[in-house]
Amino acid sequence: MNLGALDLNTIWFILIGVLFVGYAMLDGFDLGVGALHLFTKGDEERRVMLNAIGPVWDGNEVWLVTGGGALFAAFPNVYATVFSGFYLAFVLLLVALIFRGVAIEFRSKQPMRWWRQMWDISFSAGSILSSLLIGVAMGNIAWGIPIDERGEFAGTFWSLLHPYALLLGGTTLALFMMHGAIYALMKTEGALHDKLRGWINQCIIFFIICYAVTTMATLLYVPHMAARLRANPWLFSIALANMLAIANIPREIHRGRDWQAFLSSCTVMITLMGLFGLEMFPNLVWSHPNPAHSLDIYNAASSAKTLGIMLIIAATGVPVVLAYTVSIYWIFRGKVRLDRMSY
Repeated sequence: MNLGALDLNTIWFILIGVLFVGYAMLDGFDLGVGALHLFTKGDEERRVMLNAIGPVWDGNEVWLVTGGGALFAAFPNVYATVFSGFYLAFVLLLVALIFRGVAIEFRSKQPMRWWRQMWDISFSAGSILSSLLIGVAMGNIAWGIPIDERGEFAGTFWSLLHPYALLLGGTTLALFMMHGAIYALMKTEGALHDKLRGWINQCIIFFIICYAVTTMATLLYVPHMAARLRANPWLFSIALANMLAIANIPREIHRGRDWQAFLSSCTVMITLMGLFGLEMFPNLVWSHPNPAHSLDIYNAASSAKTLGIMLIIAATGVPVVLAYTVSIYWIFRGKVRLDRMSY
């Protein structure tokens, strides 16, 4: 990537990346808390977990909607190819996200045990499925999907479920579980807080194992995803920052500095997505087995006029989204306290 010559196409590539990084950091801990939800015991603990994310989960998903809208406006050919090719996967993702939201809102409406258990399972299953599907989508974009000369998806749903994509799905789930456990640690106290502190080490180990296997698989079987790093050794500093951030998480947890551990977890996501974007650039969707059919920031982009107008709109809208996000987190800062208005 030549940062000294940013054109509109490159700017939009970076902007969409920023939006999806924001989604990963914010909704990532929501999904992680959901994946851990059934490990808690008792109604009170589960209510605390739900209320840890209750005020912010729907706002976090705004980043996904904004990122999808930006992708549609800036690179419509990518939107068309990916959303048609991944249609069933995206429908499953949408259903999983809907069930998560419904479960959060409906769980505490009735006191019956079976009612709450049903929504607990829905919330956790929806979170796990969403995490896996997001990772599978990322894995397919990195590995490459069959695209014909017209830029259309030429595969099937089952062709998307290859081992590398499933490995990325598991790694994403592990990352979100670690991220969610740290966030829940910041929002809880007492016995549940102590329990979560023990879970975090297991989540970190799970993530590190998945991450190590994914890295080896990428180097061996997806060489184009490491080509820029090999050609520009200075970019290894990003990979080094990623490894240091991972190592810093258990250090901060051990010292009881939960906020710093959460920042380190966010740094892990930023650096991982940064490496992903650098290795993909200028491609948006890699074509496998024919790289000549790949969709990049030029052959899949809207007109320069459209990109310019959309950039003006983004310059107005993104600060509003940021201000809203910051204000909500400031208003609902601190530990969770259950009362009659809680979920």
